[in-house]
Amino acid sequence: MNYYKEIKKLLINNEVYKKVKDYSKNRNDLETYYNVGKLLYDAGSKYGDKIIENYSKKLISELGKGYSVRNLRNMRQYYKITEKWQTVSAKLTWSHFCEILWFNEDKILYYIDIAEKQNLSVRQLREKIKNNDFERLPEKTKSKIKNNKKQNINDLIKNPIKINTTKNYEKITEKILHNLILDNIENFMMELGSGYSFIGSEYKIKIGNRYNYIDLLLFNYIYNSFVVIELKVTELKKEHIGQIKTYMNYIDKNIKTPIHDKTIGIIIVKKDNDYIMEYCSDERIYKTTYKVN
Repeated sequence: MNYYKEIKKLLINNEVYKKVKDYSKNRNDLETYYNVGKLLYDAGSKYGDKIIENYSKKLISELGKGYSVRNLRNMRQYYKITEKWQTVSAKLTWSHFCEILWFNEDKILYYIDIAEKQNLSVRQLREKIKNNDFERLPEKTKSKIKNNKKQNINDLIKNPIKINTTKNYEKITEKILHNLILDNIENFMMELGSGYSFIGSEYKIKIGNRYNYIDLLLFNYIYNSFVVIELKVTELKKEHIGQIKTYMNYIDKNIKTPIHDKTIGIIIVKKDNDYIMEYCSDERIYKTTYKVN
C-alpha cells in the first residue's frame, strides 16, 4: 500500500468536504483524522516513526500548512485512543480532542465527559485543564472513573473550589466570599460539577417565628435534588452542621415534592494550607474548602 498517497487523498477530500458541507464537517473531520491516524500507525509500524516527519514535509509542500509533525502525531494518537474505547464523543470538535489526547486514560475520559455535559468551548476546556480540574477531584472519584462506576453528586465537587477575583483582600469575610461567588455564579456551579441551576441567594425561609437565610440554594437536575450551600470563613464547626441540617430539613418538608430526591448540603469552609476533602457524619452533607485566586 502507498500510505502517503492514501493519506493525501483523505486529507484533500476532507478539505473539499469542509467547504461544501458545513452541517456535518466536524463528524467528517473526526472520521478523516481517525483514518489518517490508522494509516500513520500502520506506516510507522512498517517503516518506523521517522515516517511522520517525512510525510509532514511532503504534505506541507503539496497541501499547505496544517499538517505539521505535531498534528500528524495527534491524528495517530486519536486513532489509538478511539480504537481502545471503540467510540469517543462526536459532540466534541477536533480542537477539543487536541487539548486532551496525550493525558492518561482517566483524565481524558473525565474531560470528554464534562466537555459534553457542560457544553464547553475549547477555551473553557483549556481553562479547566489549566485550573487542574481533574487533579482536584477526590481520589475515590478518580477510582470510579477508572473502573467506569456510577458517580454521585459529591464525586465531582473539587477540592479546593477555586473562586477567582481581580482584587486583593487582606481578609475574606463571608459577605465578600458570597459576593465573589455571585459575581461569577456560572463558574462556581461548574466547579461543583454538572447539572446545577441557580435558585436563590440569601434564600429566605421561616422557621417558627424567625426568618433565616440560606446562603445559596441550587438545584441539580441530574440528581433531581435541591442543594443547600452554606459559606463559612473558618474551619468546620459542629454548629455549622446543625445549621445546614436545619435548612435541609426545611427544604425537604416545605419545598421538595415527592418526585425529588432528598436535599443535599454543601458547606464551604476555609482551612489554611490544607485542602483535603472531609465528610460530615450526615451522608447528605459534603464539605469542601475554597481558594481565592
